[in-house]
Amino acid sequence: MLSVVLFLTFLDNTIVSVVLADVQSGLHAGVTSLQWVVNGYALAFASLMLLFGTLGDLFGRKRVMLGGVATFCAGSVIAAVAPDVHVLIAGRVVMGVGAAASEPGTLSMIRHLYPDRRERARSLGVWAAVSGLALALGPVIGGLLSGVGSWRDIFWFNLAFGLVALAGAGTPLPQNPHPVNRRLDLIGAGIGVVALGCLSFAIIAGETSGYRTWWVMVLFAVSAAAAVAFVLWERHTPNPVLDVRYFRRGSFSGSNVVAFATYFGVFAIFFFVALYLQVVASASPYGTALDFAPMAAGMVVASALTGRWVAATGPRIPMVVGCTLATAGILLTNAFMSPHVGFSVLGWTLPLAGIGFGIAIVPVTSSALASLPAEHSGMAASMTNTSRELGAVVGVATLGSVVNGQLTVDLIHRLNALGIPKQFQSLVITAVTTGNIGSQAAAEAKNAPASISHIVNEVVTAAYGAFSHGLDLALLAAAAMMALSALVAGVAMPGRRRLAELAAASGGGLIGYDDEPDADSTGDNSTGASGGDGTGDGGPTPGESGPAAAGPGGRDSRVRHLGRRRGRSDGDGGDSGDSGPRFLRLRRAGRRPRRHRGPERRRRARRRPGG
Repeated sequence: MLSVVLFLTFLDNTIVSVVLADVQSGLHAGVTSLQWVVNGYALAFASLMLLFGTLGDLFGRKRVMLGGVATFCAGSVIAAVAPDVHVLIAGRVVMGVGAAASEPGTLSMIRHLYPDRRERARSLGVWAAVSGLALALGPVIGGLLSGVGSWRDIFWFNLAFGLVALAGAGTPLPQNPHPVNRRLDLIGAGIGVVALGCLSFAIIAGETSGYRTWWVMVLFAVSAAAAVAFVLWERHTPNPVLDVRYFRRGSFSGSNVVAFATYFGVFAIFFFVALYLQVVASASPYGTALDFAPMAAGMVVASALTGRWVAATGPRIPMVVGCTLATAGILLTNAFMSPHVGFSVLGWTLPLAGIGFGIAIVPVTSSALASLPAEHSGMAASMTNTSRELGAVVGVATLGSVVNGQLTVDLIHRLNALGIPKQFQSLVITAVTTGNIGSQAAAEAKNAPASISHIVNEVVTAAYGAFSHGLDLALLAAAAMMALSALVAGVAMPGRRRLAELAAASGGGLIGYDDEPDADSTGDNSTGASGGDGTGDGGPTPGESGPAAAGPGGRDSRVRHLGRRRGRSDGDGGDSGDSGPRFLRLRRAGRRPRRHRGPERRRRARRRPGG
């Protein structure tokens, strides 16, 4: 069931992109409206995911996830029967709200279904493989459905898929609410929604209206002010929707940086390379799908196999290798991109990038989940997914602005070099930016004299050259982002030796666990090392005092030293919490709490006859 919900929410990130032309002709929509058909889903998705992740922690992850699937189905019906583009956009926003509610549960419940570190890493590999498959199959499924029927069949398909997920509601999935001493932080949630919503809206709207437009700049200013207010509020509220102190942990903050960069690069490849192939290389939708099929296969296979790698070595090496391979794949794709590029080249450059993306996604997910206590797994999942979705939104919008800006500026220089009058340059630029340059040029050249036909061909060549220049800058920016994420992963993520020390000290298998606040290594016990207040701040567990209590500054130094000296952990993944945390730590470090045995023996001796 989790895979079905995950596939559905990721699929709608890309499935609509191939039917925008049919939507434009069927509903008489403008270019700006078509952009909001795509971006309305991403806006709601990115803005509300953090809120719904916390709601799942409080009221039950399965309950919130199923409510999100029902909302997604309702939005699909609205979009399928939409009489105009405004209703279609509203339906897409409702679908985004449903996806934001259902997506974090697919990730956070893995933390509870698979408490063992190795099993959890493998399951997260499957999670990443399903998400990559959904992203890759979106354009293919959308093209097939619209080819057989119409664009409305995409949303009926979503409805059917959603009903299948709801039919599987009887699957024994954990609710795992952790409401102990916690209430919903309405003020923090509202400030967070304002910050993310204004940021996403400004990035999306700035692509068409210009980032120097006054109201776009106001949105950026409001987002920045709300972000500062959110951090200040969350640091002092007793029940934060996002405990910002967790970002002090290198594994958690590093995972979110790599998640952002990975989806920044993924969507740069999916959207701009696909657009170039169809506009400049004259590839059909089916031909484009064939070019991207090896990349999709590389993502799926790499994600499925990386789970064992992460379980064996920790997150740092796979994350660095994945980001490096993705960087190399993007650079090679950019180097060989030309109007005559085909499967013989893209068949190995795109899969290299896909393998890198697939490898990087798995340790990102596992590190974020394991860095936080179990009762905050929804918070970890929603923050990581928010970083992913923001990466996609920022990548498409900002790189789209770069492509359009360079397309316009470079094209003007080329048209001036050709001697095209300025009154005709605006017509050419409009045809290029709306995607009609090829069809209009073919119509003009067909019935024009040879001299005019030659000029038309030169204009088309200039337009395609400007497009190539914009694509070159976009792919270089995506590659730079992936290279930076590889550096962040190498510095922030724990290595194998550090991971072994932390596992020995904490008595469990936490991937990417940092030693600042204590984490919950005993499964779902919400009154564990977080002190019972659900904030993960540390503090002694009930009935425990003295140096054995793990406070915010760390753990018992003697236990840490013993665990480091032995260099191993004999624990069982932190699942046996029946003996007390101190006893488990000493036992796994190779010692017994001998100081308790003397008084007990003396008491038993006193009870013996004649003792």
